[in-house]
Amino acid sequence: MNKKSVLEAIQKLKSEPKRKFSQSVDLIITLKDLDLKKPEQQVDFFVTLHHDTGKKLKVCAFVGAELMDEAKAACDLVITVDDFSKYTKQKAKALANQYDYFIAQATIMTKIAATFGRYLGVRGKMPNPKAGCVVPPKGANLKVLVERLQNTVKVSAKKVPIIQLRLGTDAMDEEKLADNILYVYEQLIHHMPGERNNINHIYLKFTMTKPLKLDK
Repeated sequence: MNKKSVLEAIQKLKSEPKRKFSQSVDLIITLKDLDLKKPEQQVDFFVTLHHDTGKKLKVCAFVGAELMDEAKAACDLVITVDDFSKYTKQKAKALANQYDYFIAQATIMTKIAATFGRYLGVRGKMPNPKAGCVVPPKGANLKVLVERLQNTVKVSAKKVPIIQLRLGTDAMDEEKLADNILYVYEQLIHHMPGERNNINHIYLKFTMTKPLKLDK
């Protein structure tokens, strides 16, 4: 896959009938020759893109008193450890659906797991140290972390050999959109044992278009 072919695909998708709303741009990659039952062959990592995806991501923080003020200045929602008891099953499920990333103060991770783990875990949203989302009670710069998360996507294939990622919108600059797509692709191949040999097919689509197949 090269930049020229990606730009041509974007332009072809843009030639489809216009919609009255901004369409997301999805990259779909099917994988092969991976035994996903083996943890070492599973795909599970985060990529910080060079450009945002055109959608503001909502970030929630679970903190103690040490980080409360900084978290309130940086995050969309802050839940202190003293308020955990207020989260019933339904309220916790709603929280898991409403927010894209969750930041956790490391010293209260056990309490976070006990209260929210079953709801965040099944959605792949537990605070993840791979994304920098588990932070110490002192010395963490939450403003910088939240800004970085706006450009961060999770690349995962742990049960089914398919990866689908939202990497932008049809209104984005084509060069920036192509850069996001190519950067994720390059990161992905370096996270698999067979690199490009583990790629089966690659598709690009807008929300309302059919997938357009790209060359590997």
